[in-house]
Amino acid sequence: MARAATTTDAFNAVAEPRRRQILDALAGGERPVNDLVRMLGLAQPQVSKHLRVLREVGAVDVRDQGRQRLYRLNGQALKPIHDWVKNYERAWSERFDQMDVVLAELKKEEGDGSDE
Repeated sequence: MARAATTTDAFNAVAEPRRRQILDALAGGERPVNDLVRMLGLAQPQVSKHLRVLREVGAVDVRDQGRQRLYRLNGQALKPIHDWVKNYERAWSERFDQMDVVLAELKKEEGDGSDE
């Protein structure tokens, strides 16, 4: 089966680590591409390529301010990822709660055995 194009959805777009770094940087607020270039230590064409992919899936918005283009995070586009992970979070929480019960029982047994 052919792999989906990077630009089809947020899941594919954020699969690339550099794009996640860009999203992390933009979580702190709007930034021009030159700031992202400095922060990531990448060449400007590479950063622009990643920004284009993120724009195509709607994860990043851009606006012109004078001669600069300012990029900002569009969290709404990342909501499908959040919703998907949230389902697993519930399962993990339940498993951790179960593990806490087992650990408490083991500690109790350990405490009972050392008193003899």
